[in-house]
Amino acid sequence: MAETAGFLTDEQRKLMKSASLTRESSAELLSPRAASGKHHERKSHSGKNGRPKKGGSGGKGTWGSVMEDGSKRVLIDRNDPNYDSGEEPYHLIGAHVAQSLQVYKEKVVYIVEEYFATGNVADAATDLRDLGSPSYHHYFVKKLISMALDRHDREKEMASVLLSALYADVMEPDQLAKGFTKLLESADDLALDIPDATDVLALFLARAVVDDILPPAFLSKTQAVLPDGSKGLEVLQNAEKSYLNAPLHAEVVERRWGGSTQTTVEEVKRKITDLLKEYVESGDQAEARRCIRELNVPFFHHEVVKKALTLVIEKKSAEAGIVSLLQECADEGLISSNQMSKGFSRVFDALEDLSLDVPQAREILEDLAAKAMSAGWLSSSFVTPAAASAAAAAAAASNDDGAAANGDTAVDDAHVFKQKATGIIQEYFLSDDIAEVVRSLEDLAAPDFNAVFVKKLITLAMDRKNREKEMASVLLSALYAEVIPVGQIGKAFTMLLESAEDTALDIPDAANQLAYFLDRAVVDDILPPLYLEEINEQLPEGSLGKEIVHSAESILAARHAGERILRCWGGGTGRAVLDDAKDKIAKLLEEFESGGDMGEACQCVRDLAMPYFHHEVVKRALVMAMERKSARPLCFLRECSSEGLITTSQMVKGFGRVADYIDDLALDIPDAKSKFQGFVDEAKAQGWLSSAFGGAAQANGSA
Repeated sequence: MAETAGFLTDEQRKLMKSASLTRESSAELLSPRAASGKHHERKSHSGKNGRPKKGGSGGKGTWGSVMEDGSKRVLIDRNDPNYDSGEEPYHLIGAHVAQSLQVYKEKVVYIVEEYFATGNVADAATDLRDLGSPSYHHYFVKKLISMALDRHDREKEMASVLLSALYADVMEPDQLAKGFTKLLESADDLALDIPDATDVLALFLARAVVDDILPPAFLSKTQAVLPDGSKGLEVLQNAEKSYLNAPLHAEVVERRWGGSTQTTVEEVKRKITDLLKEYVESGDQAEARRCIRELNVPFFHHEVVKKALTLVIEKKSAEAGIVSLLQECADEGLISSNQMSKGFSRVFDALEDLSLDVPQAREILEDLAAKAMSAGWLSSSFVTPAAASAAAAAAAASNDDGAAANGDTAVDDAHVFKQKATGIIQEYFLSDDIAEVVRSLEDLAAPDFNAVFVKKLITLAMDRKNREKEMASVLLSALYAEVIPVGQIGKAFTMLLESAEDTALDIPDAANQLAYFLDRAVVDDILPPLYLEEINEQLPEGSLGKEIVHSAESILAARHAGERILRCWGGGTGRAVLDDAKDKIAKLLEEFESGGDMGEACQCVRDLAMPYFHHEVVKRALVMAMERKSARPLCFLRECSSEGLITTSQMVKGFGRVADYIDDLALDIPDAKSKFQGFVDEAKAQGWLSSAFGGAAQANGSA
């Protein structure tokens, strides 16, 4: 049975086995991977399982489906020894590249958004590496910085940190340089949406040079290819002039965004105290000066002087070291003469409290002031309170020409006020303490100079970042009426517009920024809209001030101008705060509708502290009245109007917002148009909606 079962003899089996071994040896010699010991693996890296599709076709590494003529569609393997490129199918290369770029752009936005949310550099680098397409990395650079331009200092710092981390490891240097070139070429377009794009781009460019990811020669090379008069050329010039050529430019550029926005006054004071204590113990003056420099708060150096002098009063043995440190800081220019004088003045102001613990505090301080003036590191014009009192008494006893004296005194008073106002504003930009500004202005007791203070506030803010511009507008809203009357604020803007040509010499973007400050004051209900017309008539034809007013009027006339103006500097009234306000409005209306107290609801609207956003209250109240067929929201709006809580313009705007999308409302509320017209008629009849509002006609027209 065993003999008849086989088809081959033993000799035939041996010959077949020998032939099989010969073929396998030949295949190994022909295979390009044989020498390295690697074998071709048919493993999918596409995320698919490689199994055939339904019907037997399409799986990676499968035979494919049977064709109509009975043949099989075999996939071409480029690793096969018999591979022939002529058998490759024809592809539209251009279409494939365009599609890949579009996909790349979409994924890049997601990577940047996730990085700004998490701050995880490693994940961002991994995502970009996994994305592939290194030839498109210049677009990533452009998109990263473009998205950071319109955000806070935190995101700008994060963008610079990420670029440094990606450089050379994930991204080639030529792609990084190409990305910056693309940004410079599109600077004109960016400046249309982001007022300070030119300055921020200049700082990004300077930061890249300081971080050694761009060579300094990049500036000169790129400057030659950009057209004259372009914003890109202005960016290059600003980067070189304002940042890279400045003294200590590396420290300034690196710290411009790096965590400084998170530093509080308390933290700075603590650092000053620590560095002075360490200096007294170690005597290392160079280290102490380095620490003062690293604080990067030159406008707050008066605190260094104050704490140093206080330390001497409390610990007499520290006098020699402290005096030497302050003198060296003054000689080096680390602490300015103005900051030194202010520091001494603050200690003299606090003498009563110091004298409780150290009875001889006044004698010690006056002796220090005399030594400082004698050595030249305290201005000889500095006057102690005792000397000032004596001078005042002598002036009162004299009978010299009063008119001339009064004239000189007025000039001196204005000069002194400007100096003190500058110090108050600079300290406010550091501390964000509005209450302290109010107290300081009250202490100055110079209401006639309030317009000078407002002008100085806006001028200093224009030369700083968006954070300070936003803070200046917020401060104006806080000071309005209660501390500074509207007349003084109007006078300040008039002075700013009249001197706009001079301001523009120092601040290239002054015209655009002044227009936004004007609009912000109008949106915040500080200046009446009529002010723009009035000041426009006073300004001479062809002046820059007149152009600024026209620009401000154009911005205000645009659709959704209020929200745009509030977000122009990305401050505390940005999108996140607006979304939060919408949520609060919805909740207060819900609570009132469910039987809440009218007075409490009105108080909640006041607590929002966003009068420019009251149209949202009107809109949501009207929609709620339609949806729930309730009259309570209308009663609430009538009460807000009668109290003056919601202005006429905000009421009209709220009704207009509902009219704009009445057709959408009608999809859920079939009789929305008739109900809305009824609300309009009722509000007009009761006098809390302007009779000029279009009502149903406006709703139908907008449809």
